[in-house]
Amino acid sequence: MNPAALLATVTGRREPALALLIVLLLVLIGLRAPFFITLDSFEGVLTDTSILMMLAVAEMLVILTRGIDLSLAANVALTGMAMALLSQAYPDLPVIAYVVGAMLFGAGLGAFNGFFVAVVGLPPIVVTLGTLSMFRGLVFVLSGGAWVNKHEMSVTYQTFPMNRFLGLPHLLWIAIIVIPLMWVFMRHTKAGRSLYAIGGNPQAARYVGVPVAARLFMAYALAGLIAGLSGYLWTARFAIAYTEIAIGLELVVIAACVIGGVSIAGGVGTIPGAVLGALFLGIIANALPVMGWSPFWKQAISGAIILVAVVVNSRSERRKGKIIVRRAEEHPR
Repeated sequence: MNPAALLATVTGRREPALALLIVLLLVLIGLRAPFFITLDSFEGVLTDTSILMMLAVAEMLVILTRGIDLSLAANVALTGMAMALLSQAYPDLPVIAYVVGAMLFGAGLGAFNGFFVAVVGLPPIVVTLGTLSMFRGLVFVLSGGAWVNKHEMSVTYQTFPMNRFLGLPHLLWIAIIVIPLMWVFMRHTKAGRSLYAIGGNPQAARYVGVPVAARLFMAYALAGLIAGLSGYLWTARFAIAYTEIAIGLELVVIAACVIGGVSIAGGVGTIPGAVLGALFLGIIANALPVMGWSPFWKQAISGAIILVAVVVNSRSERRKGKIIVRRAEEHPR
């Protein structure tokens, strides 16, 4: 059993257990490097992890419906390159043009996935594996294999994410706005709650009148919208756009969801859980250099955590299923 699952058996819920595990992780790192747990350092970790947290929320929308989007990172790369080239060609555009343009461009890529999943009825893993390659190829086609460097982007484009408002970078403020909005959407709207119903039992959801195809299309388009926004923020923050942007990020995003208790089988997961899962991985990624470990360990750790967390989640769901069956047998109607 992994530490988060072990703590969950004590607290009764995954989110408080994961929050406690993050605190323990920070304490352990702080014993080795006290400067890591200062306010300035933690602000840096939150800023570095903002994009991952938003992408974890986006991926959760799709996983809840028993799907998966392997193309989110490729969406980030393609949208980021498109916006960087737009800045290169039209340097006088205001920031809002890049933000809205990135959201619409990313939503269009997500809707492309949604069409083949929801309308054509193809398996999500097949569709998004194909679009992963397609979007990555389009990054190269769009840029001609060239990079867009800092001096080729407008100052407005590249400074916005790290400019400060009330003491915090805009990048962190955007995450602070996006995540609660998605929490409200998932918890307090019929469309958001229907994603849980689809993941729990698609046939039953269809039987009670849930427009399954429309909701699936919405989930992929909304995930793409968040990925597109992240694409602009990524290239603007690092002031560079190249063909291999966010390579391998899809694995980290899925790991964040699974660590946060989002079930790969669908129908189970929360926004706070996905965010905490992303924060857990973000702390590890930032702590590796501090601890003297190679940053390449991040990919290995993410993969290992996915395997462990999936096993733990599946066992937990199996136990819950057995309890429900036992109670039904003990108290038949």
